[in-house]
Amino acid sequence: MAGLAAARELRREGHDVTVLEQSGDVGGQWLYNPRTDAADALGVAAPVKVHSSIYASLRLISPRQTTGFTDFPFCPKSGRDGRRFPGHREVHLYLKDFCHAFGLMEAVRLNTRVLRAAMTPARTWAVRSMDLGLGGCDGADGKGLDAYVDEVFDAVVVATGHYSQPRLPSIEGMETWRGRHMHSHSYRVPEPFRGEVVVVVGCGDSGRDIAMEIRGVAKEVYIVAGSMEAVTPGLSKVLAKYSANLHLRLEGTTTRSRSWTRAEWWPWTTTAWALCSSMCSRRP
Repeated sequence: MAGLAAARELRREGHDVTVLEQSGDVGGQWLYNPRTDAADALGVAAPVKVHSSIYASLRLISPRQTTGFTDFPFCPKSGRDGRRFPGHREVHLYLKDFCHAFGLMEAVRLNTRVLRAAMTPARTWAVRSMDLGLGGCDGADGKGLDAYVDEVFDAVVVATGHYSQPRLPSIEGMETWRGRHMHSHSYRVPEPFRGEVVVVVGCGDSGRDIAMEIRGVAKEVYIVAGSMEAVTPGLSKVLAKYSANLHLRLEGTTTRSRSWTRAEWWPWTTTAWALCSSMCSRRP
């Protein structure tokens, strides 16, 4: 999103702009990808192989009226998601509308991963990128000279976003726990949790969203919050309404336990847990 805005403004000033995008379309995080890295569900590796953290049911938490660019309103369109808080696909379509309205697609090079950017003695920027179509699929390491492209630019704008690399809390025993675990970055749909007892660690926007969605298929869901300050009035109402299988626990009381290696999170037996801690920036 920031990269598209920067590209438009720089082109308005008369600059020759090239946008290098590693995905197969514009949109950044708003480009939904149903795939996840099953071998790294916690997102420990950096960089992660799957960029998007969007889950299938995700919607805006801010109204469309305050989400769009100031001079390109995010207005409802016929035949599309016209809700005030639309789903992620509508946001992606809006960003594509923005690109087409200002002719940005001619400046965008898709499926291109930046491998290196360094200032030259002439104070220009030497940028090496790789065409993922030539060098391999998502996660390719850039080996193979035929896939390299070396270019020189007068300036570089870094607009890689903030929400692709999971930030993991330090929890004793997490590495040896034998149950299934994942970060919200790798969550897409609730069905894999059907009939299970799940702990959702984190009470932010994604934690509340995912816990509510999993509750519809899971046997029980426990939300772990750092303190009562994280428990909003809205969440309190939801907990009261679905108290049969949706529960709240405060971190530091009933959630930390020596029982990790027995596939338990005291005092309840769990079969899976999801970390909904947060995401962090990763500069290239």
